Formats: sequence, structure tokens, C-alpha cells
Amino acid sequence: MSTIDGNSSNIFDQINKANQASDASGTTKSKSQQDSDMFMQLMIAQLKNQDPTSPADTEAMMAQIGQMNQAESMNNLTNSIQSMSQSMITSQSALQASSMVGQTVLFDTDKATANSEGKVEGIYDLPGETDNVRVTVYDMNGAKVDQIELGKQSFGEQKFSWHGGSDAAANEYKIKVEAQKTDGEYTEIVSYLPNKVNSVTLGQNGVGMRVNTNGGDILMSSVKQIGV
Repeated sequence: MSTIDGNSSNIFDQINKANQASDASGTTKSKSQQDSDMFMQLMIAQLKNQDPTSPADTEAMMAQIGQMNQAESMNNLTNSIQSMSQSMITSQSALQASSMVGQTVLFDTDKATANSEGKVEGIYDLPGETDNVRVTVYDMNGAKVDQIELGKQSFGEQKFSWHGGSDAAANEYKIKVEAQKTDGEYTEIVSYLPNKVNSVTLGQNGVGMRVNTNGGDILMSSVKQIGV
């Protein structure tokens, strides 16, 4: 097969001009299409600039075309597998989403929905041991409903429960959980409170699912616990 030397710059000038003309037309091509076009442009330019006394090796050119077709087939197969995988992820996310509607989830919030018995069962995260943890319950207008003292508690995540009676069933409340500091003052700590899932919104391609609850709209990754 003949080699290209002095005319190489002319070949690439032709290809660059062709690519610029394509870009100017506003035509958008995939990576595989661009690779195929580049290969064909190189081959055509090679034929145009070959030495007539030493023409290109036909068998070698056919081998190159075969390699290009094989690479393109592999790219198409990869794209098909990726598409199937994405469809499976989306289907699984949709199935998970449908099963969550109506369930109770716990996440970091100050809003809670009492269950059918009027109970609120939550979790708080204590950064260190304390002599007392205080849970204050307010209605949605900000009026104080109740306050409970849990006494001395150790470091880490702890469960708590407040029972408002039958009148509190399915009602919404604001809850503040506080830990007593060494100076006797109280500081608010993180609490994960129960809220009912009203609907679920799927993100693009099933990624980034959002859970819509009485306590707010949150990412699925922010859910601490499903069920109480």
C-alpha cells in the first residue's frame, strides 16, 4: 500500500473543510456517525492523493473497512445494552414508587402525622450523652399541645413515642426535640418524624426519585426508614 507524505496536509485540510461545512449546516451527528464519516473521508482523500504508479492495496483497504464495521457493530451493541439497562432501572423505580404510596416514612423534618391511634413514633439523633431529652408537640398553628421529658439518654439514635389519644388520630403536628446541655440550657437536635407518602415522582430515566408527603417533598435518598 502506498504511503502519504507530502500531500498529507492537503488531505487533512480537505477533511477539516468538510467537517466545518457540516458544522455550519447545523447537522448534529452521533459519535459513531462522526467516526464513520472521518474514516470515509480519510479513505477517499487517500485514494485521491495516492501515487498512480503505486496504487493503494485493495485487500488492505477492505480489511480496514471490515475493522470499521466491526467497531461500529460493537458500538451499536453497547448502546442497545445500555438502553435495555436504563429501561430496567426505570421499570424497577416505577415499581418501587407504586409500592411506597400510602406507606409511612421517617425523614429529617419538624412535621409529623399521627397514626390512626393518635401516636407519633420517631427517631432522634443525640450527638452525646445528656441528662434529659425534651419533646414538645405543637399544632400546625404553633399552639403548644404537649411536652414530654425522656430523662437521661445516651449517645446515638434513639426512638421516642408520643400518644395524643384518639382525638389526635391522623392529625399533623410540628415537633421539636431538644437535648439538655451541661449548662442546663436546651438545644434542638435532629429528629426523623413519620409522614404518609401521598405520591412519588420519578426523575429522568428513573433516577432521582422524589417522595411527596404531608411533611414535604424529599429525595428518596433522604428517607431514614420506611414504616414505623
